[in-house]
Amino acid sequence: MNKTLLTLVLSLSCMITTAKDVVLTSPGGQVVVTLNDEGGKLSYNVRYQGAQILEDSPLGIVTDRLDLTKGLTIENATDPQTVERAYELRTIKQRHVSVAYRQAVLTVAGDGGKMEMEWMVSDRDVAYRYRLLPVRRRDETLVAVVRSEASGFTLPQGTTTFLCPQSLPMTGFARTAPSYETNYTLDDQMGKNGWGQGYSFPCLFKTPSQGGSEEALWLLISETGVDGSYCASRLLNDHDGCYKIGFPQEGECNGIGSVTPAISLPGYTPWRTLTVGTLKNIVETTVANDLVEPKYEASKEYTYGKGSWSWIIGMDASCNYDEQCRYIDFSAQMGYRSVLVDAWWDKQIGYERMEQLAAYGRSKGVGLFLWYNSNGHWNDAPQTPKGIMDNSRLRRKEMAWMRRNGILGIKVDFFGGDKQPMMQLYEDILSDANDYGLQVIFHGCTLPRGWERMYPNYVASEAVLASENLHFSQGMCDAEARNACTHTFIRNTVGSMDFGGSTLNKYYGADNKHGSQRRTSDVFALATAVLFQSSVQHFAMAPNNLTDAPSWAIDFMKQVPTTWDEIRFIDGYPGRYAIIARRHGEKWFVAGINAEEQPLKKTISLPMITAGSQLKVYSDDAKLQGSVKTMKLNRKKQMTVDISCNGGIVIECRM
Repeated sequence: MNKTLLTLVLSLSCMITTAKDVVLTSPGGQVVVTLNDEGGKLSYNVRYQGAQILEDSPLGIVTDRLDLTKGLTIENATDPQTVERAYELRTIKQRHVSVAYRQAVLTVAGDGGKMEMEWMVSDRDVAYRYRLLPVRRRDETLVAVVRSEASGFTLPQGTTTFLCPQSLPMTGFARTAPSYETNYTLDDQMGKNGWGQGYSFPCLFKTPSQGGSEEALWLLISETGVDGSYCASRLLNDHDGCYKIGFPQEGECNGIGSVTPAISLPGYTPWRTLTVGTLKNIVETTVANDLVEPKYEASKEYTYGKGSWSWIIGMDASCNYDEQCRYIDFSAQMGYRSVLVDAWWDKQIGYERMEQLAAYGRSKGVGLFLWYNSNGHWNDAPQTPKGIMDNSRLRRKEMAWMRRNGILGIKVDFFGGDKQPMMQLYEDILSDANDYGLQVIFHGCTLPRGWERMYPNYVASEAVLASENLHFSQGMCDAEARNACTHTFIRNTVGSMDFGGSTLNKYYGADNKHGSQRRTSDVFALATAVLFQSSVQHFAMAPNNLTDAPSWAIDFMKQVPTTWDEIRFIDGYPGRYAIIARRHGEKWFVAGINAEEQPLKKTISLPMITAGSQLKVYSDDAKLQGSVKTMKLNRKKQMTVDISCNGGIVIECRM
């Protein structure tokens, strides 16, 4: 290749314009990342379609042997390569994924040592990670403790935030915080630091419009590829519009364990990810799974589907043999795959009768998920079974018993924080469970970070203020629509969310007459069954719904899928309203909900559906009374939807 041609190629993709700058452009030219080592400081910025979406932001890392945040020089940038990430994964929003990234590796020198930085840039995502190298001084150092990261994100002035404050450790119920269970603050100003401890991932920002454009741009910050070789992180406000990566809090895990991760060298940090552009990019991104690989093969072909769950309506008292038999019968009538048996089953049912219950379930074609406490020394949660999942010998013995009795999976609750030993526990539970053919759901836990692809038997995590809060608090019922319109754009964009919602009860009580009162409509409940993504869904349905809920709602909840082949963003705004479409096989489901006080009236386009197709439409009237009707899609492939406050709409159609 001649010198002129080489210069042209580099200018289009990844170039060192002086000894200082490196420019990396996405395959379609939508995203441009510029890196700079001016003044010995490594920084980067990001543009989307020419608009500045991230200003000069710091990079670097400090270990116990090296300070790679100052005196830095970019020594080399590899020729960029276009890398196609193509894979199939049944348990995420997009079954068949094919995304093109531009990849480059930088070698950075400083403080007597070197590191590498790997960058991946698609037309909607930016990701980077550090590769720490052995330190060669007197002797070769092959291990390191990472003291801190300078990794930062500087937002333009006027940016607003959509963030989930992190709790102080060892607070809340039985000192189980932080567990990613706080309310989001929406459309807030920058410069805050949550409740003093920063924010839980993912973190959403809206930048001001630029260059006369009326459309604001969005930025979602998160991380992926976190396993037992590192800790999970949070986002801290450094100053004004600059946020940075923060390690766990000292008090997590009852103060036991370091907040700083230790790694072997050479070794990688997790990926820091940014999804940029429109809300369509935010909702449809698959970056969390694009950049990771499976850690082991599935021990069997895992299956997915719907289930029921007595605890959300009946609480602890419902965890008895007779009530669980009633829920097994209910699941069988609904055509559901499973029943989740919650806390205290070892005391209130017992192991011998649990074997009988599992056998009864099998006779009805219904399997069981069993609840476990993760403890451990890290909080005061008293619920049992406990003292099993934190011990490899006892855990594997218990899992062997589960396999003998045909148990489908486990729900493990009440974890202790984000320190590296806790990440190792998550990984150990998943790995052992796979050995025994068990699926795993986590609650009271951290955010999943690429785990659907990394761990084939992983199902979902809570990591959100989930449905139990609707039972406990009328205030949460009053805010249900607002929160649901938030999760669609933030929490559920990066990983499966075990919310446990979609109830058709009017009240969160066993008699459906007492308890906190649901404010949302039945159609809203149907819509969230589509909006909230998890391959295994234990809905808050109850046996009484067979007689006290509308037949059309029951029929929908019998057949709604839990796995999806495709997702399309239609319209919405975090905390206000959300309309998205999901495809399962040859059928599209378009779901919308509204949290605004005024009715929402929108003309939406459905380009993926053939004009003239017959649509089945579930909708509410002004009093939130639902009904179902059929209509045809017009020649423009558009339709007008009306959604009342706390109401919903669902549209079904074959391709």
